[in-house]
Amino acid sequence: MVALIDAAFARARPWKLWPRLLAYVLFEGWPLTTRGRWINPLVFAGYRLWSALPLRGPELRPIFILGVGRSGTTILGTILALHRDVGYLNEPKALWHAALGDDDLIGSYSDQPGRYRMTRADAGAKAVRSLHRNYRAFLWLSGSRRVVDKYPELLFRTAMIDAAFPGAKKILLLRNGADICQSIAAWSERHGSKDSGWWGWDQQKWHLLVDQLVAPDPYFTRALAQIRVLTRNVDMAAVEWIVTTREAARTQTAGALGLMVVRYEALVQAPRRLLGDILAFCDLPHDDIMLRYGAHILTPRAAHPWPDLDAAVAPLFAETMREFGYTRRDSE
Repeated sequence: MVALIDAAFARARPWKLWPRLLAYVLFEGWPLTTRGRWINPLVFAGYRLWSALPLRGPELRPIFILGVGRSGTTILGTILALHRDVGYLNEPKALWHAALGDDDLIGSYSDQPGRYRMTRADAGAKAVRSLHRNYRAFLWLSGSRRVVDKYPELLFRTAMIDAAFPGAKKILLLRNGADICQSIAAWSERHGSKDSGWWGWDQQKWHLLVDQLVAPDPYFTRALAQIRVLTRNVDMAAVEWIVTTREAARTQTAGALGLMVVRYEALVQAPRRLLGDILAFCDLPHDDIMLRYGAHILTPRAAHPWPDLDAAVAPLFAETMREFGYTRRDSE
């Protein structure tokens, strides 16, 4: 699907095609795994233009979708994109990299490795001004009122988000780890290559994840040596799910502001009710067209089987699954 637009989306609200196509072509950036990367110089030129213009307006209150990839973040973002007030950005990592300079985790836009963790100190005046003006340009050009930005890895930067956007809302999606790691492994088999894929250029994202998130965490100390030499996508995906899910727990415990946690399994079981709760949480008005579309495309699927994991990863995976209420029965 081009720009995540399907026939049902186009029929439900045809004029919402413009914000999606605008975001897709000029604001999101084209990562390493796509073929249209020739357009990136134009995209970055646009960022420089918008950052130089004194664009003003009411306080920005973006809505961020966080979690781990393949947890339902894309489908939720696509549903919210249909809301009459929303302009949706699907992983605009180029925009964030243009503002921050060291955001590129997979090697799409820079030779400089990115950073997973960022704090309030990283929300410098220049970076925040760039983010605000690019968001305002997108809202103005798309005719939208609120930005929804789906960027799962921003989970590791919630303090920076709060500093840059004090009124931001954050939706954190959680999902059964068996589904996540099997889905990432399948995606990697379909779309990955020697030099690029889920783990980035020469597996850059994987190495950054291990060095910056796994190695400093005492939870992984006994398994660290074996984790460093993992090569199977399913094992690596399980590690990413464990790291991200544990970060989600820490974020909840810390009492992060403007945070709503949504279980993917609950969302597909009662889509209209939970989507209505999400709208209320985000201070978005009721939108029956969006809710009908969400109920149409959110359907339960058969669970993936419990993965056969490396001996060093398997006990950590099983323990994290238990801590979050998932059992082997959920994967049968």
